[in-house]
Amino acid sequence: MTNLKLMTISGSLRKGSYNRMLLAEAAEAFGPADVTEGDLNLPLYDGDLEAESGVPEAAQTLARQIKDADAVVISAPEYNKGITGVLKNALDWISRVEGAAFRDKPTVVISAAAGRTGGETAQFMTLSCLTQLQARLLPGTSVLIAGAMNAFDETGKLKDNTSRKLLATRMEALRAEVS
Repeated sequence: MTNLKLMTISGSLRKGSYNRMLLAEAAEAFGPADVTEGDLNLPLYDGDLEAESGVPEAAQTLARQIKDADAVVISAPEYNKGITGVLKNALDWISRVEGAAFRDKPTVVISAAAGRTGGETAQFMTLSCLTQLQARLLPGTSVLIAGAMNAFDETGKLKDNTSRKLLATRMEALRAEVS
């Protein structure tokens, strides 16, 4: 049997970001899978650039990876009570690629943020964008890791048992959706 294909997308470009740590925990909780991490290092969306050169290859690759995945997990950090520019920009570029990459794609959004709401506003905004892209958003209790700078140990693992169990429940539901 071939492994499922899990696509992870972090709304933060920083290599050591808490959202990347959270995605690593999510991938582990999902279980055996071929995991691909999306590269959101894309040019800013610009209709003139698109008209002149078409959709950049990096955005086309990202859309293709999403389309080829069995499931997607997005970790949405919160900057200034909103979605990160990096994540919004990537979603905008993906929307310009033929074939609706997210259409009916089983998707879960999770968040880690320094603030006390754990990225709730960014998660809400991300879910709103994904609704327009026709993702199949799995219902369930939100995974919101507040005070992210204190939520992970030195190896990048979540310290809190309750958060680990909640994340595991969400990933088990995602896996069941595509198995």
